Amino acid sequence: MVVIVALALGLAFALQAWVVKPYKIPSGSMEPTLDVGQRVLVNRFIYHLEEPQIGDIVVFHPPEGAEAGVQCGAEVSPGEACPKPTPGESGQTFIKRIVAVGGDTLSVKEGHPVVNGVEKTDEPYINPCGSSPICNLPKTIRIPKGYFFMMGDNRGASDDSRYWGPVPKAWLIGEAFFTYWPPDRIGTL
Repeated sequence: MVVIVALALGLAFALQAWVVKPYKIPSGSMEPTLDVGQRVLVNRFIYHLEEPQIGDIVVFHPPEGAEAGVQCGAEVSPGEACPKPTPGESGQTFIKRIVAVGGDTLSVKEGHPVVNGVEKTDEPYINPCGSSPICNLPKTIRIPKGYFFMMGDNRGASDDSRYWGPVPKAWLIGEAFFTYWPPDRIGTL
């Protein structure tokens, strides 16, 4: 019996470490898609098989200092999103949506990403941005190769790549694919 319990625990830990891990949503930055306290499952293996895509909801480690309000790893002029993260990786985990990938150019208009000159306005899953200064960043930046630009769905109230820059692939934990709590929100993302 002890061996069976040990094997079951070992299998559970292995699955969480390499395949699927649960996460609890800590803030309102992804509302209305994900509410505070909602729980999701994250596929930790997927990005070993394929590249992250625009629109993926991902759990990742932000740049060091992002959780404490440290802004950008580069000088930023007014009207420009952060083009470069601080060099260190934080131990915190964030969840956001990928809006641009390495090689893309990006600016922000009324909370919508303008990627390679095309404004993405077909985003029924976002909360309107409002009048926050972060809602309009007309100066274009280029996302470095191997990096991903993240934005929360609650565009006017999300601390995201607009403040602390794009995130390298090595800091991505995985893609959120299923919500399992509360019961009335069970489903795929």
